[in-house]
Amino acid sequence: MSRRRKRTKTLGDVIRLIVMLAALAVFLYSGYTLYGFYKEYKKSSDEYDNLENSYAVDQEQESENIDNLEDDDALQSISGQEVRTVFEDGEEKTLPVLKNPIDFTQLLSVNSDIVGWLRIRALDISYPVVQGKDNDYYLHRTFEKTDNFAGCLFVNSYNMGDFTDQNTIIYGHNMKNGSMFGKLKNFNDPEVFKKSRYFWIFTPDFIYQYRIFSASVVDKTGLTYQISFTDDEFDQFISRAYSNSVVDNQDVTVTKEDRIVTLSTCTGDDSTRFVVMGKLAQIYAAR
Repeated sequence: MSRRRKRTKTLGDVIRLIVMLAALAVFLYSGYTLYGFYKEYKKSSDEYDNLENSYAVDQEQESENIDNLEDDDALQSISGQEVRTVFEDGEEKTLPVLKNPIDFTQLLSVNSDIVGWLRIRALDISYPVVQGKDNDYYLHRTFEKTDNFAGCLFVNSYNMGDFTDQNTIIYGHNMKNGSMFGKLKNFNDPEVFKKSRYFWIFTPDFIYQYRIFSASVVDKTGLTYQISFTDDEFDQFISRAYSNSVVDNQDVTVTKEDRIVTLSTCTGDDSTRFVVMGKLAQIYAAR
């Protein structure tokens, strides 16, 4: 009987083994990384869900009120509605009164940097908005100041913080799971815009309703990110916003007297951003 010859490993066998081990290491590392991402996503989602459940009170009533007030005809008259004379933006104004659905007293005890709460009904976006001393602090810190790449929605540190500037900018991450400003790009679908043409900002004293007039990709620097304009600059700013918009804005006129809020998120291209712009349509005194 012939004796079976023991096979010796060749250089090719060694290389194949190394490649297989390297592939396995990459696979395990990728899995570990994805699990880390999942944990981060879940932590931030849990925190913001808890904030809304704890401090956004009377949500059903809020939704009913907002649905009614998003009818353009409702903006033409405050007849029959409770009104209050208040000072807003340094002026005495008589404003309709709306119940505030956000418990700012408690939220301020959690984070004194809060300046408002943003709600975009068409996208099911509902988050607190803060303002830090710079534009870096809340990039990767949540509302409760926990380190997390989801960060928090925050107002440009150069803005007044009370939404009275000519252009107030709110930043938020374009999260892959659709949280924060991950859904802003959904305005590319006309059917989404038909659900609601407004977004709302609740503050301790006032409730601001904004009519969306533009959603577009813009350069990451330039007029879009200015907070005030000369007449010529404003004309350029609005012209670009109208011409590049993916939403219908034919029935919206924006003038330099209007107050604008610009919602900004990244696009995946470091040189551009996706923005949604709304002009102030109505102010309510918060009750």
